[in-house]
Amino acid sequence: MLTIHADSRGDAVAVEGELVAAVGSLEELAAGYPHARVRTWPGILTPGLVNAHGTELLEEAYHPDPREADDLGTEPLTGDALIALALDDTRWGASARRGVQRMLAHGTVAAACDPLRNRAVRDAVQRTGLVVTGRARRPAGIPSLDPFAAGVAVASVPAPVRGSAARFAVFDVRDEAELAERGAGTCVATVLAGRLVFRRR
Repeated sequence: MLTIHADSRGDAVAVEGELVAAVGSLEELAAGYPHARVRTWPGILTPGLVNAHGTELLEEAYHPDPREADDLGTEPLTGDALIALALDDTRWGASARRGVQRMLAHGTVAAACDPLRNRAVRDAVQRTGLVVTGRARRPAGIPSLDPFAAGVAVASVPAPVRGSAARFAVFDVRDEAELAERGAGTCVATVLAGRLVFRRR
């Protein structure tokens, strides 16, 4: 099924399967694809973000299950707190899945990682469809689920074009300057491999 995603500026992307079918204004795409489902979102549609701290957030941190919040809180655990958990493969895999979901909720569609050594983490991340890119060295900055809060330049995947993989996000802001100021917590929708993988309720 073909779906048109449009933002408050009238910019739109038509998605069929995993690929971008067309890019243009909502008016143009609605006319070109009259039977498509149309999703209109508040804010701006942008290429999906790349989190520079993939290894730190997925393989060197534990993302507590909401049922553990009373004991462990809700923020990723690292350092001595992580070591004290003595995680087995099952908990590592579950943590990685939650970590990816939290990245998706910040418009992230790709993570820059060292080669992932933990098989449970690697398998869990591969199943989510998150794009994993290599990196030459560890980045500066503070690992954060919000790439704008990490203190490093924020990268994104290439802009959607016809025939490219459908990987983009929508943020409830007026423009890119407000996005940089308010951060990726303003994400309302994330599309990865053509699927709507996050939608703010």
